[in-house]
Amino acid sequence: MSTEQPGNDPFRKPDEPGGQQRPQGDGGSPYGNPPPPPPPPPEAGGPQTPYGGGGGYQGGPYGSPYGTDPLAGMPPLASRGKRLLARIIDALIIGIPVTVVVGLAQGGYHDARGDTYAQQGVYTLVYLIYEGLMLTMSGQTVGKKLMRIRVAMLQNGAVPVGTPGWFRAAVYSLPALVPCLGFLFWLVNVLFCTWDQPYRQCLHDKAARTVVVAVD
Repeated sequence: MSTEQPGNDPFRKPDEPGGQQRPQGDGGSPYGNPPPPPPPPPEAGGPQTPYGGGGGYQGGPYGSPYGTDPLAGMPPLASRGKRLLARIIDALIIGIPVTVVVGLAQGGYHDARGDTYAQQGVYTLVYLIYEGLMLTMSGQTVGKKLMRIRVAMLQNGAVPVGTPGWFRAAVYSLPALVPCLGFLFWLVNVLFCTWDQPYRQCLHDKAARTVVVAVD
């Protein structure tokens, strides 16, 4: 290899002007003129993303093996307030009819504990079917449509068709059937997005590898 090739400077290109050693000249320094300073290194973090910052999330836990931001090109993450309002709307849409129908079906039979558990079981089953069907069709329940947010696969932003949509709905709904511990899990689940970073995921999002994003 020629001795005129540049050294191990990672910021200097082989064909960069000044990269070759300048021959000695009369009256000049015995070591030749110093080369020009190297160009600055590329900006840390790579290109800008729609979510601010230079490097996104460095690939994240579900990012590609190339370290790209899995949310690049997707809409912004939905606000926690809109997610909560969407859940309240969906709960009312399912809860009110279920309460009326179960109350009429039970008639004159009064067993407070049994009535409550039966009503909870019917509500959970109906809500599971409602959410599972709507998420796999469009990524949106009625509440999410009104709040202009939707559920998307973290990997590529697609609608959670099939297993991911149903699994997400099941992790949210079914634990409520377990006495005492079910409510505790549900509470931790829905609050998890308030401190989760950077994707604002609840536990059912992490289980299904989904995020909730705004709809333009």
